[in-house]
Amino acid sequence: MALTVPSPRAPLDDDPARWYEERLGWTTVAGPPVALVTGLRFDVLELPAAAGRGVLRRVGAATGPVALAGPRMRFLVAAGSAEELPGLLDWLEWGGIALDLAALGTDGRTAAPLPPGRGGSGAPDAAVWLRAPVPGREVEPSLPVLRAAPWGRGGAPCLVRLVSAAAVECHRARLLSARARRPAAQQLSPQRFASS
Repeated sequence: MALTVPSPRAPLDDDPARWYEERLGWTTVAGPPVALVTGLRFDVLELPAAAGRGVLRRVGAATGPVALAGPRMRFLVAAGSAEELPGLLDWLEWGGIALDLAALGTDGRTAAPLPPGRGGSGAPDAAVWLRAPVPGREVEPSLPVLRAAPWGRGGAPCLVRLVSAAAVECHRARLLSARARRPAAQQLSPQRFASS
């Protein structure tokens, strides 16, 4: 009689969904890829990667976790921030201007990067952490939030500053992209004036 031994269970570190749920307390949706549910512990501010690099230069360490997924950068912000974005852009006088800036809030989903220290998935454009969340620490105190909001925390980064920098950098990236697409004949050249 042959005795079969069940395969060993995969350790916690080999299952990204379990890592997010058990180490960080974040809600996930089975994949592949595993997705993180927004609107519960955090929302996501998403913008082009080129604009996101400019935002990181402008605000320095005054952000929470940040992920890169192909051509898009994702900044984790306080839950409820997605609903504030349109009014905040209007208040900052960016309303009505086409910006490639979006927010994921209640019932949203975003691809989960592999937990820090893991090898890449090999998939092109797979999400990766630029600034990873830290297990064992609450993520909420590190997320940008409206200071005037009743749930605002005194030491948290400022959502207004982050959104302002994101709007400026998205607009700049859009202008540079339009300039690069313009045929050389239409590029502005120095004007020569005849003297009288």
